[in-house]
Order: sequence, then C-alpha cells, then structure tokens
Amino acid sequence: MSSISPAKPTRGWSFWCKPLLFLLIAGIGLYYVKWSPYYLKAFVAADNHSIGASILNDNQGEPIAAALAYAQVYFLAIWKAAVLAVILGSLIQVLIPRDWLLRLFGKAGLGSTLRGGLFALPGMMCTCCAAPVAAGMRRQKVSVGAALAFWIANPVLNPATLVFMGFVLGWGFSVLRLVAGIVLVVGVSLIAQRISRPESIPDAALDAVSEASQIVQQNFFSRWGQTLWQLFWNTIPVYLLAVLLLGAARVWLFPHVDGAMSDNLMWLVPLAIIGTLFVIPTAAEIPIVQTMMALGMGTAPAVALLMTLPSVSLPSLLMLRKDFDTRVLVSVALMTMLVGVLSGLVGMWLL
Repeated sequence: MSSISPAKPTRGWSFWCKPLLFLLIAGIGLYYVKWSPYYLKAFVAADNHSIGASILNDNQGEPIAAALAYAQVYFLAIWKAAVLAVILGSLIQVLIPRDWLLRLFGKAGLGSTLRGGLFALPGMMCTCCAAPVAAGMRRQKVSVGAALAFWIANPVLNPATLVFMGFVLGWGFSVLRLVAGIVLVVGVSLIAQRISRPESIPDAALDAVSEASQIVQQNFFSRWGQTLWQLFWNTIPVYLLAVLLLGAARVWLFPHVDGAMSDNLMWLVPLAIIGTLFVIPTAAEIPIVQTMMALGMGTAPAVALLMTLPSVSLPSLLMLRKDFDTRVLVSVALMTMLVGVLSGLVGMWLL
C-alpha cells in the first residue's frame, strides 16, 4: 500500500509581497538617510580633505551644559537614521519569513557570521542605529554571531567612512581600519558566540524553523504595532538617558590635547576604553581624530580612537541588554578595547 506524502504549501504572490515591501522600505530609507548624503559628502572630503568640525569642539566645561549641547548636536545628526533603524528592526520581525533569516543567519558558525557582516554593509549605520535592527534579528532567533557581526560591521566596515577616512586622514588609515575591522567583526563575533549560552543558539533556531511554516494569522498592522512598541520601549528610553550622561561626562573623558599625548600606553589604553564607551554619529570619529592630531596627539592613540569610537558604545550596549546575554555584551566591550589597543600599536609602527 503506497503512502501519499502531503503536498508542500504553495507560496503565492501575497507571501512574496512582504519581503519585497521590506526591501522597498529599506532601499528608499537608506537612499534618503545614507546613500545619497554620503555620495555627496565623498566629494566634499576629496576636495577639502575634511568632512566638518569635530563634534567635541564646543569646549563645554559644565556637565549639564555639556550634556544638553552634545545631545542636541548628536540627535540632530542621527535622528533620521534612528527612526529608520527602529522601523527596520520591527519590520524585519513581521515582513521577513523567519525560516529565511534562519537559513542565512541561524547557525552558530563562521558562515552565518560572515553573512551577518556582509548584510550590514549597505546599512552604513552608527552603532546605536544598528542596534534596533540587531535586536530585531535576535528576536527572530538569529544566531549571536551573525547578529553581532551585523551590529559591529555597520559602523566599523562602513564603505563611506573608509572613503572619507582615506581622503581626510590618508589611505593608510583606511587600510588599517579595514583590516582591523574585519578582525574585530569576525573575531569578536565568533568568540562571543562561544561565550553565549549554547542552548540559546542552535536549539532555538531549529524550533523557529519548524514554527515558520505555521505563522500566526494576525492582522499585519496589529503585529507590527506591537513589535514596534516593544522594540522602541526596550531600546530608545535608555538610549536617550545614556547619551545625556555621556554628553555630561565628556567634560572629563576627553582631556585637553597637547604634545604630551604621544605614542605610549599611558594614553593608548585610556583612550581605547573611552572610545569604546563614548557614543558618536556615523563617521564623526574622523573629524575628532583629525582635530586631535592637529593639536599634537600621536598616531597610536589616534588609531585606537578610530577603531573604538564607532565600534560599540555604552548606549548601544544598553540598548541590546534584553537581546544578548550580559556576558556577551561585556566580552564584546572588552575585546573592542583590546583590538583598539593592538591596532594603535600596529598603527604606531606602520603609519
């Protein structure tokens, strides 16, 4: 007696509409917020060897005034990208089939990590704007390594930033940033993958794949509204507070630069720590370092800041506190500091 296997469900036009809608929203949003402005800024960098003044140039000496002044400048620079990031972080949970995400990013290994890093390249977001999307990926049970690679690669391997850096600081800095950035993205993500709880990676991913064929039939706008609110509430309030606190703390975090800030560990290590914790908009590390080097800062601490300032920040770490194990986030911060120090030492000898 022959058995008849059940036919696989067909996927009609309505199924494909959702991923296509996500790509359309992402493409339009990124063109408006990132691709078009950065294309124009590349010509400015090539002509002027500058992309603007340092975001730390206001010389505020009073913490409350420093917090408010920095918050104003910072949020004016990133608010469009932040809105887009929250929208994309929520839409990736309701428009992209979970089994698609898990086939690409669900396994705990090198392949998923590399794909996560490559997926980040068109985004060109700062670490805080990439965090909501990384959070959305984790809520779809994407592996720790892939989500971290996406999060860190957005600011560190940003193609536009590498171009700006080449025109402003020199192509040697861009090459070092690219090589060290690849090491940072892949190495930190894979190590953090091992540190994370093993049961939260392959088992949950496999369960999610089996669930993907039984998607709950719920009103799209209802699902999206719930997802959007949860993502916003878990990320944005703590983000705003952390930016204000760091804005106030910059009075002490960034000392007056003079010729004494040379190529030695006394400056290299503290600046790597500060760079890891502080928060900046996309590519703002370039005018910061350009200004500080003009005032006498050495190459080693300059490279350390170029690596750590964009990579992660205290606000972005706090934004992801509910989506990654605390051990993972602490490990990412410590390893970022270490890569910053090592990159500074390499830069001191090569640049």
